[in-house]
Amino acid sequence: QLQLVESGGGLVQPGGSLRLSCAASGLTLDYYGIGWFRQAPGKEREGVSCISRGAGITNYHDSVKGRFTISRDNAANTVYLQMNDLKPEDTAVYYCAAVFRSGCTISPTFYNRWGQGTQVTVSS
Repeated sequence: QLQLVESGGGLVQPGGSLRLSCAASGLTLDYYGIGWFRQAPGKEREGVSCISRGAGITNYHDSVKGRFTISRDNAANTVYLQMNDLKPEDTAVYYCAAVFRSGCTISPTFYNRWGQGTQVTVSS
């Protein structure tokens, strides 16, 4: 069964760091473009970052540039989102998504496979 599972969320103080993981089963992530998205209560889902198959292309939402880094470990079949200098406005449920095609975009409509999400809360 094709599945994406996010982990690594939690409660962190402003200025802290978290590393989210998106682990895949039933599919080989090497061949997939991967995106990270987030959704805060009462808000629409927004794209945070993406990485193309082969990791040749990455992209970030302006609000996280310089703070978040996306990477992939194909041997581990996992994509990571390193989040540093977290702010309260980063609080949301974070989702990873995959699509079997080349390219990288933080538009949710590009992706057709989604995980269940992991909660990130930034608060003092």
